Amino acid sequence: MTAIADPPAAVVADLRRPRPRPGREIFRTAVSVALVAAIFGFALPHFASYRSVWASIEAMTWAQALLVAAAAAASMASTWIMICSVLPSIRLREAAVVNLGSNAVANTLPAGGALAMGVSWAMLSSWGVSTAEYVLYTLVSGIWNVFARLGLPVLALMILATAGRPGVGLIAAAAAGLVLLAVMATGLGLLMHSEPFALRAGRALQLALVTACRLVRRPASFDVRGSLLSFRDRAGALIAARGWRITAATAASNLTLWLVLLACLRGTGLTQAQVPWQTSLAAFAFVRLLTVLPITPGGLGITELGLIATLAVGAGHRASAQVTAAVLLYRAVTYLPPIPLGAIACLTWRHAPALIHAKPAGAGQPTDLGLSGPDLASGPLPPGAGSGHESCGHH
Repeated sequence: MTAIADPPAAVVADLRRPRPRPGREIFRTAVSVALVAAIFGFALPHFASYRSVWASIEAMTWAQALLVAAAAAASMASTWIMICSVLPSIRLREAAVVNLGSNAVANTLPAGGALAMGVSWAMLSSWGVSTAEYVLYTLVSGIWNVFARLGLPVLALMILATAGRPGVGLIAAAAAGLVLLAVMATGLGLLMHSEPFALRAGRALQLALVTACRLVRRPASFDVRGSLLSFRDRAGALIAARGWRITAATAASNLTLWLVLLACLRGTGLTQAQVPWQTSLAAFAFVRLLTVLPITPGGLGITELGLIATLAVGAGHRASAQVTAAVLLYRAVTYLPPIPLGAIACLTWRHAPALIHAKPAGAGQPTDLGLSGPDLASGPLPPGAGSGHESCGHH
């Protein structure tokens, strides 16, 4: 059995730290479960009963159902293309396995994003992706995903202004997104093009890390400045070679996800007069920005409530059942399929790796980085970098 590359340094450092107390994890899980239960048990029935929601879904024709399924499949595939744009050494079927496997974990466990990225690291490293490539992929895809979330409200505001008067909430979200987007884009541009700025930023971040570690009484062993300079060199080359491709793939991934929502709205019988596509884009952008922080797995509950509350206001009381049905259908076709598909992907990677990645002659089976059996449930394996990615996660 051949060994895979060593995990990123931050992963190793995290494994050496004391694990959080079980009480904290239990409390976090309990809060997440209680919030989801309150939303689905009390908040959503105020808009429509589940019986009326099911009746709206049953009224869909086969053509409408196929349109929703096709939109969901296209959205999933666009995420795989985005992964390939950042990791050119990865083929589409490998990107599919990584995305489905990590999403299955992220969508089922509270704060499962860190563990999901540990799963993606195990898969990618078993196919020869180096530590540096993985960290670069995590950071660049995460940064571009945050850019997309911040830019979507601005785009939605401009489009909605052509069809009517935007709401105060969207204007506020667009303004906040625009300011944060400008600050982040300026900071990234200076980091890429100014070495003195990168050095000053590295020193400032290192000082902040040391101060934070002193407050929690932990040693600050991570070299922020060296890592930032290394990221600058590698990211500069990647962005110069594939920046437009990454941008286009990220934009397509977000917009195809919105098209799934639009297909569900039309599939449940809501017309352009009841819910304009401009309004659906605005609601989608607002909720995407709202769920940047993973309070619940995959934004479960918060996404549904945000979309229904936003769309039902304009559609009217009579259409609230159709709006609720459309949003729940949208979440079902984007949230649920990666769970069984991801389980199949993980099993295939473990037991039939040749179906995913053709190994050179004489190569052995990939190791699992301790992510199987009891080790998988023992705790999350954060990657060697932070990310705003929901995951990459797809959504």
